Amino acid sequence: METQGYAAPAADKPLAPFEFERRTPGDRDVHIAIDFCGICHSDIHFSRSEWGPTVYPCVPGHEIIGRVVKTGKDAGRFKEGQRVGVGCFVNSCRTCESCKKGHENYCLKGFTMTYGSLDLDGKSQTFGGYSNQIVVDEHFVLSIPENLDPAACAPLLCAGITTYSPLRQMNLQKGSRVAVMGLGGLGHMGVKLAASFGADVAVFSRSAGKAADAKKLGANEFVLTTEEGALQKLAGRYDVILDTIAAKHDINGPLGCLKMDGTLILVGAAPENLELNPFPLILGHRKIMGSLVGGIPETQEMLDHCGKHGITSDIEMTTPSHINEAYERTLKGDVKYRFVIDCAKF
Repeated sequence: METQGYAAPAADKPLAPFEFERRTPGDRDVHIAIDFCGICHSDIHFSRSEWGPTVYPCVPGHEIIGRVVKTGKDAGRFKEGQRVGVGCFVNSCRTCESCKKGHENYCLKGFTMTYGSLDLDGKSQTFGGYSNQIVVDEHFVLSIPENLDPAACAPLLCAGITTYSPLRQMNLQKGSRVAVMGLGGLGHMGVKLAASFGADVAVFSRSAGKAADAKKLGANEFVLTTEEGALQKLAGRYDVILDTIAAKHDINGPLGCLKMDGTLILVGAAPENLELNPFPLILGHRKIMGSLVGGIPETQEMLDHCGKHGITSDIEMTTPSHINEAYERTLKGDVKYRFVIDCAKF
């Protein structure tokens, strides 16, 4: 199927229009007309080969919202015209221990990413959602709540599940104290979701100008970390700290803000190694954990939770011809809080 999209032709070149072929839908496939696709910071890293060698041309995009065009004869979960989503991966082995438990994101044989992976044939590369259509095995297609703005749902497929999954695992409840480090695409979703679990939420930020937004998003407290002694005053205060910062930064100060048995969750993928002082961990019986999106069952659970609580991402719409500009603005933090591409313009 001839498909229109935008691709990175090389690490040092801007994205440009690109025509390519999608595979013919099979018996278990869902053919989706893409309406919207979010721009994730990882799209930029991948397009510029900053996380290891990228195969070009690369069509990014793993925050996909669209409508079902047609389903294969063995794909009965979705109906023509239904609003659906596709997230960060489109296949896994489905036989390993992780997959059987619904944790396809931790497939022991390696999951197939929505873009930049070998496709089902083992030869061609997967192309992502910066395009007008996609074909996906129905197991990896998600139902989108009809009561939510579909464009603002797109970032839920990555930023939403990336923050929901580890917060859910912490068994948050009314009165739990959560601090979110960084108020960007991930951070603003972390604030909304932590608040929806009943937690008292604080935002740690270096930008004083984000204080008002933090409160609007649901935070009870704003901590300007550049102020002298700001973190020391909060020693032993929080049950959970969600670190969404995707650049080299200090984690030792925030670790001291955790209660005994508290957990610092890393979801921001900094390209440089972070430095760790072991004493805040040892002396406080604290933990550090990482988390990678979520499996298909948990992602659907997250979407249903967002539908119930009316949660979407704060977005700015853009068009294919402005993707490169959106990339540069994202790198500068000049978006509140996620760009979403209008894929009807392809």
